[in-house]
Amino acid sequence: MAKKQVKLNNIVVRFAGDSGDGMQLVGVQLSNLCGTYGNGVNTFPDYPAEIRSPEGTLYGVSAYQLHIGSQPVYTHGNYIDILVAMNASSVKVNLPNVRKGGLIIVDTAGFADKFLKLAEYTTNPLEDDTYKDYKVVKVDINSIMAEEAKGMELSLKIVSRTKNIFSLGMIHWLLNMKLEPTIKWLEGKFDAKPGIKDINIKALKRGYKFAEECPELETQMLVPPADKPKGTYRNITGNEASALGLLTASRLANMPLFLGSYPITPATEILHFLSGFKKYGVRHLQAEDEIGGICSAIGAALGGNLACTTTSGPGLSLKIEALGFAVIVEIPLIIVNVQRAGPSTGIPTKMEQSDLLQAVFGRHGEAPMPVLAARSCSDCYDICIEAARIATKYLTPVLVLTDGYIAQGTEPWRIPDVDKMQKFPIDFVTEKEGFQPYKRDEKTLKRMWAIPGTPGLEHRVGGLEKQNNGSVVSSDGMNHQIMSEIRDKKIKGIANDIPDLEVVGDENGDILVVCWGSTFGAVKTAHESLTSQGKNFSFVHLRYLNPLPKNLGDILSKFKRILVPEVNLGQLKFILQGNFLREIEGLNKMQGIPFKAIEIENKIIEMLNQGDK
Repeated sequence: MAKKQVKLNNIVVRFAGDSGDGMQLVGVQLSNLCGTYGNGVNTFPDYPAEIRSPEGTLYGVSAYQLHIGSQPVYTHGNYIDILVAMNASSVKVNLPNVRKGGLIIVDTAGFADKFLKLAEYTTNPLEDDTYKDYKVVKVDINSIMAEEAKGMELSLKIVSRTKNIFSLGMIHWLLNMKLEPTIKWLEGKFDAKPGIKDINIKALKRGYKFAEECPELETQMLVPPADKPKGTYRNITGNEASALGLLTASRLANMPLFLGSYPITPATEILHFLSGFKKYGVRHLQAEDEIGGICSAIGAALGGNLACTTTSGPGLSLKIEALGFAVIVEIPLIIVNVQRAGPSTGIPTKMEQSDLLQAVFGRHGEAPMPVLAARSCSDCYDICIEAARIATKYLTPVLVLTDGYIAQGTEPWRIPDVDKMQKFPIDFVTEKEGFQPYKRDEKTLKRMWAIPGTPGLEHRVGGLEKQNNGSVVSSDGMNHQIMSEIRDKKIKGIANDIPDLEVVGDENGDILVVCWGSTFGAVKTAHESLTSQGKNFSFVHLRYLNPLPKNLGDILSKFKRILVPEVNLGQLKFILQGNFLREIEGLNKMQGIPFKAIEIENKIIEMLNQGDK
C-alpha cells in the first residue's frame, strides 16, 4: 500500500508504561536521535515516586514526553500527538492530554482482564467507543517477538522486555528516522550480552517493519531540522549542564573543584556526573548526610577550592544552619537546589518552584545571600558559571535554583569554546603586611581571603561575630550592627553587577508577565503564539532573584496589570508585592508538572477579554 508523508512544524510523542517497561530509556534515545537530526527538542520525564510500583496500576504509570520541532522548542508541548502505551492504565492516565484525532499505539497484552481491572475499566476500551475520538493502532508485541526469538534460547521474560525497543522501532518509521544510530547504541549498550543485544536489534527492526506494513499507519510525519546557529551540539539534561557548568567555572576561576553532597532525588545526577571527572582534578565526597555534604564543602572553600553542594528541598532545610555559617564566615560556596514537590518528602519525583521563599529568606538571623535561577536545561550551565563568578568576586555563598523538570529533561546544547570565555581568577592574599580577615575591598565589600596555612597569615574565622576590619571575636552590639549592615550592603550591591532586565514585547502597555525559572519556556511560547495572532502582551524573565535587577521597578511601573505564573502558590508574587507595592495577579499550579504554553495563553486571553469590557 502506498504511504504518504507530511511535513510538520512540531510533534509531541509520549511513551508510557510501567516503571520497569523502559519508557525513560527509549525516550532518551529518541531525544538523542532528534538531536543528531538537528531538530529542536524539549523533554519531560514523568515517573512515579514509588520504586517499581505494582504492575499495571494507575499510580504506577511512568512516561517520557518529547516535543520535537523544526525550530527551537521551549516546552514539553501542549497536547500529545502520538501516545505509545504499554497497558490500559497508561492510556487512561494520559488520555486527557492526547489531542483529539491523535494517534494511540497500544500493546494489546496490556489490556488483559487483570490490567483492565487495575485501570478501573469495566469493559475493554479497545472493543467499545471509549477511544472513538482517537486513532488507535493495536499490536500484540509479545506474540510478534516470541516468533522473532524462536531458536535463540532466551526466556520469555527477556523477550517480553523488548517491547519498548519494538515501539521505538515503530516511532523510527513514523518519523522517518534511520535505524542505524539506534542499532549502534544497542550494540554498545549490550555488547557484553550478545543474546540480549541480538533480540533488541530484532525488536527495533521488527517494530519498524510492523509500522511500515500496518494499513492503519498510512502517513509518516516528517519534522525538518531546526534553523540553529552553527556549532557542535549535544543533547544535555539540566543536571549534566549544572555539573559541566561547575567544572567550567573551576577552570575560569583557576581553582580546583570540590563537591560535597548527599544523594537526593532529583539532584543526585550532578554528583554522579562530577564523580566521573577525577582526571580533571575534580574531588567529590558522597557524604553520610546533607549536613556533612555542605560542611565538607565549606571546609574545601576555606582551603581555596571552588566548592559546591547539591540538594533538593528537604536537603536544603537540613543545610540551613551551615548556610548561615557560610554567610558569616563570608566564603564562596555554590548551593544547587533542584526543587521538587514538597513540603517534607512531598512527591520526590515531581517538579515544583516552591523553595523560592526559603532560598531568599530561610536562614537564622540576617543572612543575605544571592539567589539565581536557571530557565532551561542548557541554561543550568550558564547559571552555575555566573553563580561561581559572583561567589568568588564577592566572597559569598550563592544559591542556584533549578527544578526536576529542567534538571532531568533534555534539550540541544551548543558546546561553547571555553578558551574564549571570560576568566575570573582569584587573587589570594599572600603578603602579611596589612592583612586582616575582615578588612574589605571598597568596591565589592568582600573581605580579604587567605588560604589557611599560608605562612604569617594565621587568622580566625567561624560562626561567632568578628570585629569589623579585624579578626577577634566580638560580642559588641554596635559592631554586630555594622557587620550585619555591611553583609547586607554587599549582597544588595551585586545588583550593580548584573545586567538590566530586558522586556520582550512593548516597553509599556496593559499586561506584563513576570516569570522565573522553568516557566520561561511556557511564557515565551505563549508570547510567540499570541503575538502572531495580533494579541499583545509583554514579558520579562528573572534569572536574578536576590538581589532583583535594578530596573525592575521602573519596568513594572509602565504596565497596568502584572501576571506572575509560578509552580507554587505565589512566592515571587509575594516578593514583588512587598518590594514594589503593586497589585499583582498570580497564576498558580501545584500538580507536579510544568506549565503548558496553552495555559499561559488562556490566562492572557482571559485578561485581555476582561480589559475589553
